[in-house]
Amino acid sequence: MPVTMPDDRPEAPYLELLVRGAPAEAYERPVLRARADKAPADRLAALERAKLLALRVRGELEGRRRREAELSALYETAHDLAGLRDLDAVLQAIVQRARSLLGTEVAYLTLNDPTAGDTYMRVTDGSVSARFQQLRLGMGEGLGGLVAQTARPYVTESYFHDPRFQHTHTIDAGVRDEGLVAILGVPLLLGSGVIGVLFAADRRARVFEREQTALLGSFAAHAAVAIDTAHLLAETRTALAELEAANEIIRDRSRVIERASEVHDRLTELVLRGGGVHDVADAVAEVLSGSVEFLEVDEAPAAGVDRSRADGHAVRDGEEDWVAAVSAGGELLGALVLRGHPRLDPMDQRTLERAAMVTSLLQLARRSAGEAEQRVRGELLDDLLDTPDREPRLLRERAARLRADLDTPHVVLAAGIEAPDTGTPAAGPGAAHGSGPGGAHGSGPGGAHGSGPGGAHGSGPGGAHGSGPGGISGSRSGGAYGGGSGGAPAEDAEGRRRLWSAASHLAVTRHGLAATRDGGTVLLLPLADRDTADALARRTARQLGTAVHAAVTVGASAPVPAPAARPGEVAAGYAEARRCLAALRVLGRAGEGAAAEDFGFLGLLLAGTREGAPDGTGVQDFVTRTVGAVIDYDERRGTELIRTLDAYFAGGMSPARTKDALHVHVNTVAQRLERVGRLLGPDWQSPARSLEIQLALRLHRLASAVGY
Repeated sequence: MPVTMPDDRPEAPYLELLVRGAPAEAYERPVLRARADKAPADRLAALERAKLLALRVRGELEGRRRREAELSALYETAHDLAGLRDLDAVLQAIVQRARSLLGTEVAYLTLNDPTAGDTYMRVTDGSVSARFQQLRLGMGEGLGGLVAQTARPYVTESYFHDPRFQHTHTIDAGVRDEGLVAILGVPLLLGSGVIGVLFAADRRARVFEREQTALLGSFAAHAAVAIDTAHLLAETRTALAELEAANEIIRDRSRVIERASEVHDRLTELVLRGGGVHDVADAVAEVLSGSVEFLEVDEAPAAGVDRSRADGHAVRDGEEDWVAAVSAGGELLGALVLRGHPRLDPMDQRTLERAAMVTSLLQLARRSAGEAEQRVRGELLDDLLDTPDREPRLLRERAARLRADLDTPHVVLAAGIEAPDTGTPAAGPGAAHGSGPGGAHGSGPGGAHGSGPGGAHGSGPGGAHGSGPGGISGSRSGGAYGGGSGGAPAEDAEGRRRLWSAASHLAVTRHGLAATRDGGTVLLLPLADRDTADALARRTARQLGTAVHAAVTVGASAPVPAPAARPGEVAAGYAEARRCLAALRVLGRAGEGAAAEDFGFLGLLLAGTREGAPDGTGVQDFVTRTVGAVIDYDERRGTELIRTLDAYFAGGMSPARTKDALHVHVNTVAQRLERVGRLLGPDWQSPARSLEIQLALRLHRLASAVGY
């Protein structure tokens, strides 16, 4: 509503102009009108005074409105900062408001690059030149470089004619391309450091007032706060992300530690309650959510096991398997294999390694317990063999602790391992068919039919019936079944160890006894109802051979009714079993099992003297009566007539095949046979006499081997 005042008052027209917000030139009209009306001088002077007052009021009002707009813009900027989400959007808004309030054609903001040591264009508003928008200013170059370097605002009415700035071709080209003339730049201060510059510029010459510089400085301060806040937010978000990642790692580690603790508790419980290696594998498999199995040495992946032993840790084997060697004291006992895990957490890997360690302890404990039980079983069997007068009650008690019943029928078995390449006893002094000293058919000194020291009937060392060391009936120091000089085969140490281990396991599973003796192994196994000693011997030879991966020969005694009540029969049974073992080797049946009953009439020789059986004297008489003259001739003259007779009958009584077998000339064979005819009589080749001679030769060979 217009303000009406009496026209005679000089300020009245100016108040109305103030109310309408009229432009400055409208304030000259009341004075001009009064002069045109020839108003008195005092009236004109009053109007002039009122005009000046009105213009001053108008200026104040304009300043207030401008400051109100500036404050409003600053408030909006502060509001933007309070809800800062996007730094680029806030900086763009600051530049736009600065351009609007200062009434410039262009506004832009540059930021310092500490790495490159210059400043670069970050935000522009009103710019049309791509070259200008991509400018980089070195410190001290151009107006902006000077502002950034000195941390003070700078203004120029005409950039290209201002010598205060270090002009460069690149900067000048960009400014010229944008068409800028008047430029105002204020620093973005963060503490005492400059992080950038805020500019307002026109494409014509212009004077920037101090109020405008201050206003642009306020916007620059807001921009600095926005940038600092954004950096803090970014750092906070990064820190939160890192904390979250660390927290997740901690949670994962906590879960892994809980699993490891669970495994430790379960493994401890397993060990305390007597669990085995497969129980350990099952427990680890459940915790690691995979398939875990324990593999023996010959079943485990060799390459993975070797790497695990070298590294001392579980290692990957293939794409999805992990292997942890189970070893103790440098000895490999097997391996734990985890299947179906392409990746394994280090803590889970440690769990697998700990399980392998527990497995090795269990294996050692099982081995120690097994070895202790084997020693106890062996000691009991040794007592039965060596001390037949032991108290039966004590024998029964000791056997009961081993889950053996010595009041039931048992069979004594003598076992020996054969050479794996030929299936015959290992070569060496005393081999059954060897050619060295003491061989059954050897031609050297000590052969069964040789005439040298220790021959079949000689009294020298190693003779078949001699008392010297290595005799076939010799004691534990190397007899027919031992490894000593002049005895039967000498099994290598590894073969004997494997045989002893397999025999001990068989004794445990069959509730019997086993011991090492005379370079071989002896077992005392219970005889089941309707079973025979011969069948048990064959079955034992097959089982032991499978276990040691080599041929094993087993001789068996006749059943011993009650070893605890009649321990003396155990020693006699052992002697009988040894004779059967030797007989199997002599007859070319190495790798088989048999008892005396399996040899027909030869069983009378092998059965020995237990329970009134023949003692072999009649057999010796028959041999002496039939071929004794030839044996005596060989012993006196050092000839090989007995050996020639063996070859002659083995070759179908053919002189040609005989000379090939003996590697001599056919005339030599003829001469030897002629000498035999003179010793045995002209009818020695008749069917009846030849049958007796062949039987005597075989009995002589067998008697030499079994100790008669």
